[in-house]
Amino acid sequence: MSPDPRDPGYADRVRAEFDKQGFMAFLGAELASIAAGAVEIRLPVRPELSQQHGHAHAGAAWAIADSAAGFAAQSLMAAGDGVVTVELKINLLAPARGEALVARGAVVRAGRTLTICRADVFAVSDGTETAVATALGTFMRVPG
Repeated sequence: MSPDPRDPGYADRVRAEFDKQGFMAFLGAELASIAAGAVEIRLPVRPELSQQHGHAHAGAAWAIADSAAGFAAQSLMAAGDGVVTVELKINLLAPARGEALVARGAVVRAGRTLTICRADVFAVSDGTETAVATALGTFMRVPG
C-alpha cells in the first residue's frame, strides 16, 4: 500500500521542482518515474562523470541518491512545501560500471517536519542492474 500524498498534484509539482535543479541538468539526470513516496532518477554515464579508474564517480551516485530520496519526501508534502536535505549517509557497495546509474528513492517514515528516506543506486550494463550504493537520509519540510 502506497502512502497518501497531501497534494493530489504531487507528480506535477515534483517534476517542476526537479526541472529547476540546475545541477541535475548539468549532470544529465532524468526524472524516470514519480509515485507517492517514491521517485526514480536515471543518469546516463559519460566520460565527464568518471573517476580515475573509469567508473562513474561516487559523487554522481550520491547526487542522484540525494535527489531521488528528497523528491520522494516532497511527493508526500502539502502543495507549496519544499524540502532540503538535513543529512545523507551513503554506503558504496561496488564500482559503478555501466551505461547508466539509476537511483530509486523511497520514504521510510514521513513526519510533520522531518522525513526519513532511503535511496538505492544501481549501475545498468546491458540491461542488467548491479547495486552500487545505498543511502539513508533525513529531509526537512520547508513550508511555503
